[in-house]
Amino acid sequence: MKKYLIKAGLLSLVLFSICLTTSAQIYVQIRPAIPVIVRTAPPATNYVWIDEEWEPYNGNYRYVGGHWEAPPNSGYNWRHGYWKHDKHYGNFWVKGNWRNGKEKQKGRGRGRGKRD
Repeated sequence: MKKYLIKAGLLSLVLFSICLTTSAQIYVQIRPAIPVIVRTAPPATNYVWIDEEWEPYNGNYRYVGGHWEAPPNSGYNWRHGYWKHDKHYGNFWVKGNWRNGKEKQKGRGRGRGKRD
């Protein structure tokens, strides 16, 4: 009986760890086209234009860029999102976000990123 409990515990642990490593990321083979958006005048001097930005929607991506947005606090800068390529699955969007100008930025994503 003890043997079966140990085996069941190990199996549960393996299944649980597999569930944790799965990704809910949406991958596309062909990146969606950016619609033409006319940039209007900013509502205030501190607003930043958010250009290319995408969000997951029904198993694909929809465009949500093309708007002015105010930083959450003074000293914050907009870090643009970018398309990243996974050689096994395709392309996926890494969201842009607000960063404190004093924080050190690591790795890719400073600016537009690489467009494969």
